[in-house]
Amino acid sequence: MFAGIIGDTARDFGVNWEHFFAQVLSFSIVAFLLHRFAYKPILGVLEERRQRIAESLANAERVKAELARTEAARQEVLAKAGTQADKLIEEARAAAARVQEAETRQAIAAAEQILAKAREAAALDRARMLAELRAEVGRLVVDTTAKVAGKVLTLEDQRRLAEETNRQLAA
Repeated sequence: MFAGIIGDTARDFGVNWEHFFAQVLSFSIVAFLLHRFAYKPILGVLEERRQRIAESLANAERVKAELARTEAARQEVLAKAGTQADKLIEEARAAAARVQEAETRQAIAAAEQILAKAREAAALDRARMLAELRAEVGRLVVDTTAKVAGKVLTLEDQRRLAEETNRQLAA
């Protein structure tokens, strides 16, 4: 019954069973050949390409991870370098302060030496000037006394007058 319906429908549409089987056989041969010589190589190439893409993606992920590790290491190195630079700057400042302090002490010591020498020179000049002044005052006293007294003073008189004048000047 089912076969009869198919046969009637095939006759209504003009199906020629011999041509149909020849076409099915030709299609099967072409499909087999295409599958064997065209689709399989194409599918192989596509599979190989898919694998290369997957490997490339995996490599990209590894490179990305390595780059992140490298960046972290770079940041760490930069942080260490910054710390070391700060330490060196601080040490340089401390050394500069020590040098400045030493130079200041040397300058103060040199200034004190200069002042001591100046005081000593001033004291020597004062003593020399006082000695000259005493000698000059003694001579003037002797000359004045000789003129006032109207006589020539002996060496003993001149010495005695000079000593008295020096005592009075010292007091």
